[in-house]
Amino acid sequence: MNRLEVLAPDGVPEVRAGDDVAALLLAALEREQVALLDGDVVVVTSKVVSKAEGRVRRGERDEALAAETVRVVARRGPTTIVRTRHGLTMAAAGIDASNVELGSIVLLPEDPDASARALRAALQERTGRTVGVVVTDTAGRAWREGQTDLAVGAAGLLVAEDYAGRTDPHGNPLAVTAPAVADEIAGAAELAQGKLAGRPFAVVRGRADLVLPPGEAGPGAVALVRAEGGDLFGYGAREAVVRALAGDPADRTPFGAAADPQELAAALAAVSDAEVHPDGDDLVVTGADPAVLAALAYAHGWTTRAGDSAVAARLTPVGP
Repeated sequence: MNRLEVLAPDGVPEVRAGDDVAALLLAALEREQVALLDGDVVVVTSKVVSKAEGRVRRGERDEALAAETVRVVARRGPTTIVRTRHGLTMAAAGIDASNVELGSIVLLPEDPDASARALRAALQERTGRTVGVVVTDTAGRAWREGQTDLAVGAAGLLVAEDYAGRTDPHGNPLAVTAPAVADEIAGAAELAQGKLAGRPFAVVRGRADLVLPPGEAGPGAVALVRAEGGDLFGYGAREAVVRALAGDPADRTPFGAAADPQELAAALAAVSDAEVHPDGDDLVVTGADPAVLAALAYAHGWTTRAGDSAVAARLTPVGP
């Protein structure tokens, strides 16, 4: 039998800039008569880390959004989904106006992985225990309603398990199965913490196999962030159409690497009666509307060049 426990202590006071997060955690555990064990995973909300690190600001979310944003992914009414400086894709860059004084906002930690490493080191020094640390925040999901907590920072922890190359009990090879265990730990902890119960800390017990030895920080939660161009949904549906039609070279990266010629030819066939012929690495297209051709080429990582006549164009894949 495998057993997983989640302990979320009560009685944590309001956190202020300069507070000692490790001391607050250990005091809360002591009140509950709980001691850390080797192999525990300590979970702490990003909001507590941010408050202790002085990341509270006066003002509204919209006023701080631009400085925390690398690019806008999508907008729907009052909701703005952005890619943050951390590489996270989140509503309003993870800026929060809840559980904070009226008229104030809380930004994400400057470097959540560094915050996790500092907390792990402090707990090791004060308790002698080797634990993993996860810093969490709440985010929505592209294909599902509601939100769940995920890891924005981690230290001393394998953040993902790699099953590639293994086989299941029926002998089927597992090619790309890689559970994001740091996110799963964050979600499990949130079930015990709750949103309004004043429990920003949790201890997850039962996955000591994921905790790394002293001195090994691990890859951090940043290892779970896809590189620009690696996400199949780099823009929202409406934004992708606008970006492709505008054709700004600076907006290419989120569309990903150049598609293969067959994929682009199939896309052209789906929206036009153009004739497409391969010519080396290029495609020669006849009879396509120039605007449609340019937008499709752009969205697939290709570029257009004038062909041999007014009705022909040559498409060339854009290099890395």
